[in-house]
Amino acid sequence: MVVDMATRNAKPSGDAYVALLRGINLGGRRIPMPELASMFVRAGCSEARTYIASGNVVFRANAALARKIPDLISKEIARKYKFDSPILVRSAQEMAQVAAGNPFLRRKCDPKWLHVVFLADVPAKAAVAALNPQRSPGDEFVVKGGEIYLHLPNGAARSKLTNQYFDSTLKTVSSGRNWNTVTTLLEMMQG
Repeated sequence: MVVDMATRNAKPSGDAYVALLRGINLGGRRIPMPELASMFVRAGCSEARTYIASGNVVFRANAALARKIPDLISKEIARKYKFDSPILVRSAQEMAQVAAGNPFLRRKCDPKWLHVVFLADVPAKAAVAALNPQRSPGDEFVVKGGEIYLHLPNGAARSKLTNQYFDSTLKTVSSGRNWNTVTTLLEMMQG
């Protein structure tokens, strides 16, 4: 479901970005998607649209504002909803690189088993080397810059390659999306 908060006559303002919020609409951490999109508009973004009710917001902004969005929106969520939600932002160009760089597509893996874990920071080489490739037998991962590509043929719910594992081992914050969500967000950013 896409919620569009843009006015019909508004001209595009700035470049396209996506904000990836972690842990939205799980358990008691509920935010209505129209309200989430409105937060971005109030912060100065234009054309804020959400995709599914799990914390994906495509918006337009200049680069300076896009860098501030994680802090601005996190503070508003904490103030209004009383919980913390890490927010990662990627530009349309970065998302296009993520989509083009998936090593599991070249191996013709079924896209329904593919995921991307987005990282707040590019991890240190020593931290990446500390990741255990045998942690979740049958599952595979490849770390490329600020993303981790996952092939989870046993299903994401059974995998031990979790946000908590990556956060603690890589000393950063992560937020994962399935491949369909990644490609849909990219299409929204390019459309």
